[in-house]
Amino acid sequence: MSRRPTALLLGLLASLALLLGLPSPALAYPPSPPSLTTSKSQLSALRTASPGSMTGYSRDRFPHWRAVSGTCDTRETVLERDGSGVAVDGACQPTRGSWYSVYDRVWVYDSSGVDIDHMVPLAEAWRSGAAGWSDGKRADFANDLARGQLIAVSASSNRSKGDQPPNLWKPPNTGWWCYYAKHWIDVKYDWGLSATSAEKSALSSMLGYC
Repeated sequence: MSRRPTALLLGLLASLALLLGLPSPALAYPPSPPSLTTSKSQLSALRTASPGSMTGYSRDRFPHWRAVSGTCDTRETVLERDGSGVAVDGACQPTRGSWYSVYDRVWVYDSSGVDIDHMVPLAEAWRSGAAGWSDGKRADFANDLARGQLIAVSASSNRSKGDQPPNLWKPPNTGWWCYYAKHWIDVKYDWGLSATSAEKSALSSMLGYC
């Protein structure tokens, strides 16, 4: 499966930032999603089902953030990966840097204003199949760095999203809809999660922005 960098988008962002005198956006966003053709195929293959029960759900059933390298956990790893000019201290906490939130096209200059979004929210995963997983598998899902499941965005946009699927919430930045849909589909497909009819319809429409 192809995971080529989203070079065109990042290049355009970098050029715009340079013209406006802004900090350059990160050059290491989440692994690139599949091609449009693959995304459409994955979407078609998603099992269609109504949302499952939330009985028994807790974020604690998806242990995060876990150690990745040295003192750095998953959250800190994503902060450094997705930021521009990030420096960290001995505890892997950012001491400087800036983050471009692709959801709402804003720059954040303090890591306390950055959230690490789970592309497919933990509660949404629970409703679409993760309720039947072991806590170990849920931990793997909550800390998944291999695909576009984790991304640094503004806290306000992440909290606006909550645990809503794409038929109920989309990023205000329509320029990110293609990538958002591709990442969402890829995560659900790779983890064997289901989707509702309304969700699949919204995702199909968002792929029209590619």
